[in-house]
Amino acid sequence: MKIIFLVTGKTREPYLKEGIGKYEEKISRFVSYECIELPDLKGSFSPAEQVREEGRQMMQKVDKSWQVWLLDEGGRSFTSVQFASFLQEKMNQAVKTLCIISGGPYGFSDEIRSLAQGSVSLSPMTFTHQMVRLIFTEQVYRAFTIIKGTGYHHA
Repeated sequence: MKIIFLVTGKTREPYLKEGIGKYEEKISRFVSYECIELPDLKGSFSPAEQVREEGRQMMQKVDKSWQVWLLDEGGRSFTSVQFASFLQEKMNQAVKTLCIISGGPYGFSDEIRSLAQGSVSLSPMTFTHQMVRLIFTEQVYRAFTIIKGTGYHHA
């Protein structure tokens, strides 16, 4: 299985880039993993226009053969062990490409929501979009260490 993490905008903070890179490298020991960063929008947009434009950019990247899940505050909550089970289930179902999308500050377009099989919440708390990237990559790494029983996660 390949995991694609599709995000809007660039990660700018060096400490976040470093942490994300560390976990992406570790994830690659277990599964094919790619983060696709969509370019920041140029110009002034209303929230509705921004959602539409980000959705258009996402639609250009998403392949119809992918299984798509959204990172969304209203999504399904998992413990780390449950998230590992979720990923294991996707592998057992022979999902070739699992695409997780992190949207912009105003959420997702209806078009992107209609593509998604569901949504996942990292926490009921609010994080910056750049912090979400670090938290998500760490949780993907943690999930695979749970699946493989490496001892990184202590239940």
